Amino acid sequence: MTLEEMGEIFNILGDIFPNFNRGKTNTDRLRITELWASMFADDNAADVIAAVKSYIATEGKGFAPSIGIIKNKIAELRNPDAMTEYEAWNRVREAISNGYYGADKEFAKLPGVLQRLVGSPNQLRDWATMETETLNTVVASNFMRSYRVRAEREREYLLLPADVKKFMAELSAKVSIPEVGELTEDEFNSRRNKAIGLLNGGDTTE
Repeated sequence: MTLEEMGEIFNILGDIFPNFNRGKTNTDRLRITELWASMFADDNAADVIAAVKSYIATEGKGFAPSIGIIKNKIAELRNPDAMTEYEAWNRVREAISNGYYGADKEFAKLPGVLQRLVGSPNQLRDWATMETETLNTVVASNFMRSYRVRAEREREYLLLPADVKKFMAELSAKVSIPEVGELTEDEFNSRRNKAIGLLNGGDTTE
């Protein structure tokens, strides 16, 4: 997305949300437009416009969107069929139902993100031997919590600007998306903040 394209989007937002430009000088508007353009530099203009229109269509309180809101809208539009934590568990639960004798086959059928959370066919086999009540309460709760955290971490990573992801990878000697999903919140935030600090010319030492 270019600065000119972002300027057109800002014109739309200014027309829809009267307070969007209120009190801002032309210099303020240019500075903010440049910031937004840099944050969406790796996004297709059509995707950003679609996300803005989606927000306008559903926002009922008259508040203009933030960068994060539009980023999230883009993610939703690009992946409308993303699994919820309950859908993810149901997929795993189906695999468990045939997990004692067919663990290898069932594990291979799971999407990659679920394979990484389950760990191995042996885990499916172990869960298949558990009491139903324990499986549907303790195991289900722990799995859904882990899926929720991992999915959010991977989604947050994908929404970062390319230059931030590049520096995170360099700081971490190549960070893949699955590995990002396994980071703790503190580890993820530390790497992200160090990358942003590098981009801003700050000190990245511990």
